[in-house]
Amino acid sequence: MAAIGRALAVTLVLLGLWEAAVRLLAVPAYILPGPLRIGMTAWNNAGVLVHNAGITLGEMLLGLLCGSLLGILCALAMAASPLARRAMRPVLLVAQALPVFAIAPLLVIWFGFGLASKIVMASLIIFFPVASAFHDGLARTEQGLVDLARLNGAGIIKTLRFIRIPAALPALASGLKVATAVAPIGAVVGEWVGASAGLGYLMIYSNARMQTDMVFAALAVLLAMALILFTLVDRGLTRLVPWAPETLRT
Repeated sequence: MAAIGRALAVTLVLLGLWEAAVRLLAVPAYILPGPLRIGMTAWNNAGVLVHNAGITLGEMLLGLLCGSLLGILCALAMAASPLARRAMRPVLLVAQALPVFAIAPLLVIWFGFGLASKIVMASLIIFFPVASAFHDGLARTEQGLVDLARLNGAGIIKTLRFIRIPAALPALASGLKVATAVAPIGAVVGEWVGASAGLGYLMIYSNARMQTDMVFAALAVLLAMALILFTLVDRGLTRLVPWAPETLRT
């Protein structure tokens, strides 16, 4: 609770400085609106924001689910088979090196303006951190445990199930946290390229009409959703791996 209180205090101070600077410098609202104006805009357009936020949240959750499952399966296949490892490593590198933003227009052409293109975009962004972190955890399992499993006649699958996967869960948790943090990027970029609803679409629509306060209101809602989602995932993953607690304290 103390950490939350400090965070709220810092946020309020920063918002107060922002409002004061806007008023003292007489910055036009279409360039940089103050927090009070943004708050009023959000209040007056709450229905529109909630509707579009629900669409973006659905895209984020589905993208997170699909991208995470794909990454987990890829990591497991690479850990189980040397052939799969040699074949999939280039895919991992391409997934990271390829600027997904550049192929966003192609995804819209291939999958349309609906939900599918946004899910694919989010999945592509989420796939790499999950697959990379989980595979790294699987590959760095303590050698003594692996040798012990082999001495007891355990094959690759049983070694994965009982030794490597439990040992790699903390690494998977780290990858999922990163994936949760970047999940909004895929959904919003997909909406920027082509959509008829969602917070990203609302930002582009409002920006084209110089409604900067509405852009900030949509951005604030997106930020709130991302923080809540990250907090929920973080707490859930902490319960998933209770044997690897954090030792750093604030």
